[in-house]
Amino acid sequence: MPAPRARTPLPSGTFPSVFSKQKDIIYSDHSSSSSRSLSSSRTLSHTLSWSPLGNLIATASERTIRVWNPERNASKNSTELRGHGGYVDCVAFNPRKEAELASCGGDGVVRLWDVRAKKATGEVRVGGAGQGAYRIAWRPDGGEMVVGRTERKKREDTLISVSLSTLSQLEQFPQSLEAPSFTFSNSGLELFIATNAGTVDIVDYPSFSHLYTLRGHTAACYCVAMSPTGAYVATGASDSLAMIWDTKDWIPKYPMTALAGTVRSLSFTFDGSYVVGGSDEGNGLHIKHVESGDDVCTIPLSTPTPCVAWHPNRYALAYTGDPSGLKIIGGMTGS
Repeated sequence: MPAPRARTPLPSGTFPSVFSKQKDIIYSDHSSSSSRSLSSSRTLSHTLSWSPLGNLIATASERTIRVWNPERNASKNSTELRGHGGYVDCVAFNPRKEAELASCGGDGVVRLWDVRAKKATGEVRVGGAGQGAYRIAWRPDGGEMVVGRTERKKREDTLISVSLSTLSQLEQFPQSLEAPSFTFSNSGLELFIATNAGTVDIVDYPSFSHLYTLRGHTAACYCVAMSPTGAYVATGASDSLAMIWDTKDWIPKYPMTALAGTVRSLSFTFDGSYVVGGSDEGNGLHIKHVESGDDVCTIPLSTPTPCVAWHPNRYALAYTGDPSGLKIIGGMTGS
């Protein structure tokens, strides 16, 4: 896969004036069930994923996955994927293959899709009766993934490593705490696991041996992200805070205090210079300069934005939560 052509990084003094002028483009499927029932939270996408080069972006609503061309926002230019027997909880593009998408949900099945061919190419069942798959984290080499499975009645989570070459489970790792979110380090040798105790456990991969625990929140931790440079890790929780950690000494650098409600997602820009959080409450996107901790830009919005994700090689920010559909700010051209 060729390396993406990155845009020139913008200094913090220039970023606000440039980004605040960018247009907000809506990507809406008016024929879907979500457009007929905008008041239901289940119809709003709580998951999104950019393809590795940023030519595609995937969302999910109820049992339907939709893959958009970010340069063409008409629904006729999108691809609809169906096949799950329950609500789709997570979509995630393979970090090494532009058109390979993974999804999982309440039916306990991980499905792999060839987006270009518009069809499923394989599946791995990770859950049985009363068990759902709620999250996928790809290893950076694209050869393996970790899937979160939850036991609905017992509220017990298990993390399962999956091989893409054999489409099979490798090993299961029951968790002593609920693990709402997890992500790989850039090297793929560690896994960061957010827990309902307000901590983030760093474990070795693939052994899952405990390495270190980050303690910085007073309530359940719901998201964790590593910057592309590897210099920082961001964590978010239901205490309405996001913390930025320096990976050299694992000391928290500063908190992000402008968020409201449970922090559901965090995303760094392609160059690691800026970070933004998504939450269940509030009415705006608050963008921070990572190195200085300065608030550099606020985008006022009318609704909360639980899911946010920066484009992999330009300053374009996708977010969900608006009843009209997926929105992207900056760098894209609607048609």
